[in-house]
Amino acid sequence: MLKGAFQTSREIFENPIWQDIVKFRIFFYIVGNAVYLDEGVTVHGIKIERGQYLRSYRNLANDLHYIENRSIKKYSLSVISKKIDQLVNEERLKIEETELGTLFTVVNYAEYQGFQRYRKESENGERTEKEQCENGVRTEKERRENNNNKDNKDKKDNKDKNIKPSSRNKNYSEDSVEYKMALYLHTKIMEHANESGVAHLVEKANLQKWADDCRKLLEIDKIDKALIRDVIDWATSHSFWKSNILSASKLREKFQDLAIKMNSTKPKQEDRLDFINDL
Repeated sequence: MLKGAFQTSREIFENPIWQDIVKFRIFFYIVGNAVYLDEGVTVHGIKIERGQYLRSYRNLANDLHYIENRSIKKYSLSVISKKIDQLVNEERLKIEETELGTLFTVVNYAEYQGFQRYRKESENGERTEKEQCENGVRTEKERRENNNNKDNKDKKDNKDKNIKPSSRNKNYSEDSVEYKMALYLHTKIMEHANESGVAHLVEKANLQKWADDCRKLLEIDKIDKALIRDVIDWATSHSFWKSNILSASKLREKFQDLAIKMNSTKPKQEDRLDFINDL
């Protein structure tokens, strides 16, 4: 499953940011998580445009934790703040405070999403627009041919197995991250299912389907495992949400709202290492 990509110039190795590990990690974490959709997204009434990322400094510190001498370590909030100020002064980022956290804007975000900046005039020895168009046509033709070959192979395989492509389901082993996450969600829901009167709705849940929805949370939505666990714990014990989040698909559908509501309550931080290691 593709997770998308962003690009950067090889000049990065000659740039001072390459020598500053903390600043480098912060900047490219924000670039990699910034909204890439042209139309942007809206989170709890706040419009997040293309190239923007909404996150608190505290959550950034959690996101950027690292392992050293077999223990989890985090950058302090003062270090995070100092490096972000430097990135702002270097005109790599712009920041705006909101009630939900800091809204980061990546300056010249388009440069990390296309090859426009690398197009040079022919006298500089770079490919001309004509060459690019010719290469683009050839590439597109090759892509169509490859896709046709793949489609023909898939159709043959499907015909041989007498099933349609859409009917194939990925099978998740019980040791997989996705299945463990689905099982964890099911366990937490069942802890409160009887008092909520919903046990009959989730008792015989299809954990394979739940695991696939968990995969989408991880791969497509790019949600951190630890945050997913926190939201599961919070939602399945909440007076309202415990009777409304009854599947992994519903968890994914409401995840942004749940995460925002959870953060607004500022729950006590818990040690999440065991859960992360289990996954």
